[in-house]
Amino acid sequence: MVKAIRIHETGGPEVLRYEDMDLPAPGPGEAQVRQHAVGVNFIDVYFRTGLYPAPLPFTPGNEGAGEIVAVGPGVKDFRIGDRVAYAGTIGAYAQARNIETKFLAPLPAEISYETAAAMMLKGLTAEYLLFRSYKVQKGDTILVHAAAGGVGLILCQWAKALGAKVIGTVGSEDKAKLAHEAGADDIILYRQEDFSSRVKEITGGALCHAVYDGVGKDTFPGSLDCLRPFGTFVSFGNASGPVPPFNLGLLSPKALFVTRPSLFAFIADEARLREMAARLFAVVASGAVKIPVHASKPLAEAAEVHRALEGRATTGATVLIP
Repeated sequence: MVKAIRIHETGGPEVLRYEDMDLPAPGPGEAQVRQHAVGVNFIDVYFRTGLYPAPLPFTPGNEGAGEIVAVGPGVKDFRIGDRVAYAGTIGAYAQARNIETKFLAPLPAEISYETAAAMMLKGLTAEYLLFRSYKVQKGDTILVHAAAGGVGLILCQWAKALGAKVIGTVGSEDKAKLAHEAGADDIILYRQEDFSSRVKEITGGALCHAVYDGVGKDTFPGSLDCLRPFGTFVSFGNASGPVPPFNLGLLSPKALFVTRPSLFAFIADEARLREMAARLFAVVASGAVKIPVHASKPLAEAAEVHRALEGRATTGATVLIP
């Protein structure tokens, strides 16, 4: 028996219940992980509200880090006592869980459990955005929406390390300071100014090679106006609601590329997941990318954490401690 957050019906933060849950022995190909920290992400809200369906009841959460305490039949690549981190399968909001080892990445000793839990989903997302959705090159100009968010802060740092010019949009002066410290060259306060007009001014009309947009409805189609010919619009989240259906003819004047990638598609391949995780761990261990854990809260306070997340009252990463 372990404590976990359970969802019995979809809805607001109040549906997150902290209660006892049975935990059987790990099955074939599984490991049982005693969790030291659990990551919180906006995708957890999508599952909680039913935007992303899951069979009820379920335990939310898509990333965590901890120590293996048991292994199931057939597991050969991990042992009891191994430090691991993961992303990509719901069930994280719990003291311990069983998980298929194909989702696990060995966690180097120099990276703490809290840092790992805060960065797996966001960091692996940044990896596929920067290296697989649009491959950022030295000298590129990119626009990062919500630059002070969990993914945004990693994107700013990593893109800067790759030699890109980074423009970030944020909603407040405090968030502007965070994004600037993370490497954003120019900051746009989107509540006070039109971001597409400011991008044109900042770039002298040259515009951006890529726009990374986890906001959704509120930043579309303005994001397309920020792209130069043959630029790439990467939509990877719906914080303000989904991008509405649109006429593909909008892309034709500048021959734009649009992609809606998914982390889960990229990490479905075990070898690719380990490759992505290794690149993420290496850049964090080098110090080029720092993972800001701005809040650590008890697992029992998950509902309050969700309220803050939806109210855009958070910056950087928040982790839950079981």
